[in-house]
Amino acid sequence: MLDEIKKTAAFINAATENFKPEIGIILGTGLGDFADNIAVEYALEYKEIPGFPVSTVEGHKGRLIFGFIEGRRVVAMQGRFHYYEGYPMQQVTFPVRVMKLLGIEYLFVSNASGGINTSFRVGDLMIITDHINLMPNPLIGPNIAELGPRFPDMHNCYDKSLIAKAAAIAEEENIKLQYGVYVGSTGPTFETQAEYRYFKNIGGDAAGMSTVPEVIVARHMSIPVFAVSVITNCGLSDEIGDHEDVQRQGKKAGRKMAALFVKLIKQL
Repeated sequence: MLDEIKKTAAFINAATENFKPEIGIILGTGLGDFADNIAVEYALEYKEIPGFPVSTVEGHKGRLIFGFIEGRRVVAMQGRFHYYEGYPMQQVTFPVRVMKLLGIEYLFVSNASGGINTSFRVGDLMIITDHINLMPNPLIGPNIAELGPRFPDMHNCYDKSLIAKAAAIAEEENIKLQYGVYVGSTGPTFETQAEYRYFKNIGGDAAGMSTVPEVIVARHMSIPVFAVSVITNCGLSDEIGDHEDVQRQGKKAGRKMAALFVKLIKQL
């Protein structure tokens, strides 16, 4: 696996003339338009990159974009990979490993999620403060000591200093924020109401089918993480789950998320 990661990183470095990004960004369902905020230098299709999976989900464009936000060098995944697509966890998290070797010092993650907390409304932004993992752990298997320890600590997965900066920015920009625990499950079915009640009882505020594996791998490699969920539906209501509506709501709330990300990147 390490050889594959190094091979892919070497290919990308050659294709981008050693661009050396400082910040990695993962864009979730309906949030790909954030790329419009990037002064693009290079764009690589996933299918062109050795070892990269190909995103099969509508709303995930499948490109790796390199460029500048507020003078900072970034690499953005315009579309991510999911366990439910049939990829093993090592492939789902492979791009995060590669981004580390490319040089990122921070990871920003976004997703569309179902609200569990009854005070949340569709379109809210939830800063993820912690997670509950109901998926296979991506670190199962032989440990790659060069990347991180066998038993990495998962206290404070989501960087408190970045959360504090985001809170101050949101107040200045009049952006309403929620805070909470993200429950990551496999999908691809939207959750039953009984499952949402279970997630609420174990401490969840929002639920989705991504993010947690990427965060675990990032923390294994000691990368500070900042993550935001866009609440695109309310799971404890009688609404019927619909992927197209998730994309629509993600696009609408994505403008607020973009403003938050851009200002926070500027302050790093």
